[in-house]
Amino acid sequence: MEKTVKWSWSSALIGAASAVAASAILSAKPKDPTFHLISISFTSFKLNFPLLDADLLLTVHVTNPNIVPINYSAATMSIFYHGSLLGSAQVQAGSQPPRSCQLLHLPARLGGLQMAQHAVTFVSDLAKREMMIEATVDICGTAKVLWWDHSFVIHVDSHITVDPVFLDVIEQENTSELEVFAASE
Repeated sequence: MEKTVKWSWSSALIGAASAVAASAILSAKPKDPTFHLISISFTSFKLNFPLLDADLLLTVHVTNPNIVPINYSAATMSIFYHGSLLGSAQVQAGSQPPRSCQLLHLPARLGGLQMAQHAVTFVSDLAKREMMIEATVDICGTAKVLWWDHSFVIHVDSHITVDPVFLDVIEQENTSELEVFAASE
């Protein structure tokens, strides 16, 4: 006895709709944004007797790989040199469209007193023309999905090697960790 199988259009449509829904859910899973320091430039020196503080402008390339736009609040990036807080950079509040890239220009100030505490190491780094700097920041924001705002926090750690003479970025490793919270109304 041979069994015949009946073809059902409704079953095929349900299967296709399920596959599309599963694909949408997988592509909608939040992805970590990426950050890359493009350039560092001096903007000014401030006399903080008997030392000088340095004002810099950091240009950072940010990519939002997600399918929703994000809004984020202002944050302060901490900049470290050999484990000591050297200075900070200000991240202004803003937004970024879905699946987009943009450049952020972050004003930063490095303290002369903190640098003076590492004078021997700094002179050695100048001679080698290689200086290791670390930075960390937590950025809070929201991403709107349909009618609900989902809060998030992204933690970014950066390990950057720069040429302290010409301020060229030699090498960098940036890691980000995204934490998304339940929807709030």
